[in-house]
Amino acid sequence: MSQNPPELRPDLAPAARLEGAARPGQPTIGMVSLGCPKALVDSERILTRLRAEGYALSPDYAGADAVIVNTCGFLDSAKAESLEAIGEALSENGRVIVTGCLGAEPDYITGAHPTVQAVTGPHQYEQVLDAVHAAVPPAPDPFVDLVPASGVSLTPRHYSYLKISEGCNHKCRFCVIPDMRGRLQSRPAHAVLREAEKLVEGGVRELLVISQDTSAYGVDRKHDAQPWKGGDVRSHITDLSRELGRLGAWVRLHYVYPYPHVRELIPLMAEGLVLPYLDIPFQHAHPDTLRRMARPAAAARTLDEIARWREICPDITLRSTFIVGYPGETEDEFQTLLDWLEEARLDRIGCFQYENVAGARSNALPDHVPEAVKQERWDRFMQTAQRISEEKLAARVGGREQVIVDSVDDEGAVCRTKSDAPEIDGNLFIDEGFKGLSPGDMLTVEVDEASDYDLWGRPVGS
Repeated sequence: MSQNPPELRPDLAPAARLEGAARPGQPTIGMVSLGCPKALVDSERILTRLRAEGYALSPDYAGADAVIVNTCGFLDSAKAESLEAIGEALSENGRVIVTGCLGAEPDYITGAHPTVQAVTGPHQYEQVLDAVHAAVPPAPDPFVDLVPASGVSLTPRHYSYLKISEGCNHKCRFCVIPDMRGRLQSRPAHAVLREAEKLVEGGVRELLVISQDTSAYGVDRKHDAQPWKGGDVRSHITDLSRELGRLGAWVRLHYVYPYPHVRELIPLMAEGLVLPYLDIPFQHAHPDTLRRMARPAAAARTLDEIARWREICPDITLRSTFIVGYPGETEDEFQTLLDWLEEARLDRIGCFQYENVAGARSNALPDHVPEAVKQERWDRFMQTAQRISEEKLAARVGGREQVIVDSVDDEGAVCRTKSDAPEIDGNLFIDEGFKGLSPGDMLTVEVDEASDYDLWGRPVGS
């Protein structure tokens, strides 16, 4: 499991993603994008604005007049990674502008790297642009500088993240995201749908819906209605998902809290409008642990809800992440988590060892778990998760699945089924009959082999 999508560093990014050679005298900007897909969307928006103002985008440090580092500040390990990336950009380029979640702590950044050009917080697009203008003045040529209709994309052309809201209203004790990104701010439904429509028209075949709390979409707007396609559409996740499903692309929902109204999404999955896939952050299963986390403490009812979802849509894939070693977690509480996992039998399971985050209220809780115990519990958790994954994938051997192709080389094609999100889930590999396939192709395969987390198959008819 990957905690973050691959870093988009100027020295590692495929040049094709930053297409368009700089014209003589055109200022160039590099981008290092760290953290979650929501941060990646922010990076795309910043680069799109810069392209519209006449900047070229550089795939390497040497070719950039300045570098923007979009940081992550969720965990201390992520903060350390962000500081390292800033230091590398300063060493390789020297002119560095910092933005993103860690930018909410400017003194922390400048204390380690006092020579950065500027520091801005998350989704502060105008401030980032102002900082770029100060470091590298724009020199636009409206007759030459063109921006793709769908904007600048940092993902492969066949899939794209679609951010529907910012911020979060939850007050989980281990999380500082609301302090960094603020309370929930949902985008108008028609604006989300218009962006999605343009993406699909531009060749995107899979929309990955993201936010801090996807199922709360529209709560802050009181689920207002907006005109769309001769009618109205509410800013509600069910209505939004239904309309997205009519665009003809795969629609995959991430970061969905298990509110009661989530059950309204499951029929859309059974109908094929939305992929039968839910990414739900359960975090733990013991009610006492959940209460200390300030999370909903209804694990038993959650099992009942999962059973209902599977009755409506038997093919549904459920993925989640958990925290082990949370302050005060006893052996009995951890065993409850393992027992819950055995009963829930989720399809995609990730796990983190708890760590303190500056500013999080969980830091002050008593009875912190020793590091050695955290590691031991993590090992046991992942052994259970791996066995469940292996058993569930083995049951799919002999069946047929629709897949989307992510990449092709001389040895075969790397694909994903409807059960697999990019970068965080498994893959389906095709090592025969793959000639002529291209990224973004969709086809039906027969599964003939399974491992702990991946599948192998061959195209039907080959």
